[in-house]
Amino acid sequence: MQKMCPECGDRIIGRIDKKFCSDGCRNTYNNRNNKDAVNLIRNTNNKLRKNWRILEQLNPEQKTKTTRSKLLQLGFDFKLFTSIYTTKAGTIYYFVYNQGYLPLENDFLALVKRE
Repeated sequence: MQKMCPECGDRIIGRIDKKFCSDGCRNTYNNRNNKDAVNLIRNTNNKLRKNWRILEQLNPEQKTKTTRSKLLQLGFDFKLFTSIYTTKAGTIYYFVYNQGYLPLENDFLALVKRE
């Protein structure tokens, strides 16, 4: 019984466990099947990187304050962060890698940096 390449339909020649007729067909097949997942990850990483740059720009030292509206104006996406840190007192910090923020009253945020 002859096996056919799932990408181009050509006959597969070679090892019995070979699945594609060539490296090109294997790459094309896998790239097409993984495209959506790769785009989602790339887009999410780009947004996280943008969030980190905004926090880094506003907090070059260890600590500062800013407003939520200032972050939004710069394009910050509050839905994306890499971790949440809760203190023993129950205070919740949101982190984008090593840059974090703590929501305060009246639209203010405390920005912090973990070393």
